[in-house]
Amino acid sequence: MNAEKRLKHHIKVPEPTLRRLPWYLSNIKLLKQKGERYVSSTQISKEINIDSSQIAKDLSYVNISGRTRVGYDVDLLISVLEDFLGFTNVHRAFLFGVGSLGGALLADSGLSHFGLEIVAAFDVDPEKVGTKINAIPVFHTNEFVDKIAEYKVNIGVLTVPIEIAQQITDKMIDGGIKAVWNFTPFRIRVPENIVVQNTSLYAHLAVMFNRLNFNQYE
Repeated sequence: MNAEKRLKHHIKVPEPTLRRLPWYLSNIKLLKQKGERYVSSTQISKEINIDSSQIAKDLSYVNISGRTRVGYDVDLLISVLEDFLGFTNVHRAFLFGVGSLGGALLADSGLSHFGLEIVAAFDVDPEKVGTKINAIPVFHTNEFVDKIAEYKVNIGVLTVPIEIAQQITDKMIDGGIKAVWNFTPFRIRVPENIVVQNTSLYAHLAVMFNRLNFNQYE
């Protein structure tokens, strides 16, 4: 890795940019399917209605440069974006809480295309412990400490009931989990060195309902 690329990897990218980059990636893939060999920030802008100057600024964090009046090589841009976003590396994870949402995530093979491989799940329900979902084994939560050494994971997906969210989070971190993808509406408390990504379906629903009502009465 050259000095410029190393520097780019060590720059802390703003979170809004990180949220937008996968949108660009998806739309660039669609343009490739349509036969495009080169793509400009102006083209991407037309597809997703984000200002082209913002797209160019976001892509400046990625180690790629476009050609004047031609744009970016589509294949190279896809490859570089996937690498930059971490989708080309396999990140192994445990899932905690095999309810309806947890079970759906286990059944979603698409996550592996974005670099996340859930290798085992944990629950306390005797009807679920010992079973497999999408070939992923479900263990009792008490087996977690033994299994983290066996599977060598550092990411935990949290889909437990809200009343035990903090308790399970503490257990995960004590066992060695370094990042938590939190699907519960509970704001878990973690040490500063632990990465947390909150993805509350309920919070997004509230925003959608509010905007829908606002538009209806505008």
